[in-house]
Amino acid sequence: MTESPDSSRREFLTGQSVRKELLHQGDQLADALLGEAPPAPPVASETVRLETRAMACRWAVVLNPGPPRNMMVATDALDCVHIVEQILTVYRDNSDVALVNRTAGTAPAPVSEELFGFLQTCQMYQEQTAGAFDPSAGTLIQLWRTARAAHQVPDAEQVAAALANSGFEHVTLDAEARTVFFQRPGLLLDFGSIGKGWAVDRAAAHVTQEQVADFLIHGGQSSILAAGDHNGHRGWPVGIKNPLFTDRRYATILLRDQAMSTSGSNVQYFRYGGRRYGHLLDPRTGWPADEMLSVTVVAPTATQAEALSTAFYVMGLDKARRYCHDHPEVGAILIPPPSSTRKLAPVVCNIPSDQLFFDVETPA
Repeated sequence: MTESPDSSRREFLTGQSVRKELLHQGDQLADALLGEAPPAPPVASETVRLETRAMACRWAVVLNPGPPRNMMVATDALDCVHIVEQILTVYRDNSDVALVNRTAGTAPAPVSEELFGFLQTCQMYQEQTAGAFDPSAGTLIQLWRTARAAHQVPDAEQVAAALANSGFEHVTLDAEARTVFFQRPGLLLDFGSIGKGWAVDRAAAHVTQEQVADFLIHGGQSSILAAGDHNGHRGWPVGIKNPLFTDRRYATILLRDQAMSTSGSNVQYFRYGGRRYGHLLDPRTGWPADEMLSVTVVAPTATQAEALSTAFYVMGLDKARRYCHDHPEVGAILIPPPSSTRKLAPVVCNIPSDQLFFDVETPA
């Protein structure tokens, strides 16, 4: 998460709008076997939208048209996002996590109850994914960020040194004292792979508490949570971008009291020595992950969806499918790199057919 200027904190927009970039009508996909057209994808109708900027991206609370009170509820929900940013960002010296990173390598650092609970959640997902998700890889992230800025690739010795100062197994969480201690002094926490999801969940909890039943919240369009109904649908239709042509939609999914997160390196990457290096690192090896083209995860919470979309991208197709088999509450659209036919071949896990509508595929 990167720093956003304070001046933009309250720059949100209100008004009637059609959610063009996420919610719009899809094309019909011809059924090659039966010669019949499948059901048309659900479409969006009028919405009321409030926006702000945080964590270096655009955030929005989207509502069905309703009483003016709902606008104030949405405003307060966006405030929750800024509160989470102040807790988790590593780009402000006075954030909660920045303080932990400065002190926990020398002595146990006390943290708030909410941050401690979040760290326990991170630890759970790190263990469930065998380290494919790991928010303690801040030293590795810094190394690769510096390398990208210089348009270079770190050497194996640099990666090994950063890897030695990573790993949640080196983080001690003391529940009784509510402290965090790093067994490796050079270890750094970085929540870029889960922070937006936690902020979405915090904002959604506020909206629900205020008894607004139908809403959608997104952070950067990569972390989304939808509750209730929209335009007569049992859920909210959300567009999924084509991972090869990001200005085009690939599918529409109807989110039903669920969260969704998408991970991929199709936008953030650089080339060096004739090779492409994405921004998503495998925290187990220290090198960019490259087994998947794109991963979209649907889960009960945005925190879980974002953590697992990152993990599945790192784990690869077979292990991601196995995780979904063992956790039926988690759905996924797994897209490996295209084969020689240059066609996308998505693998869908635990998402019912009446929720997912693919557009006509565009060849690479």
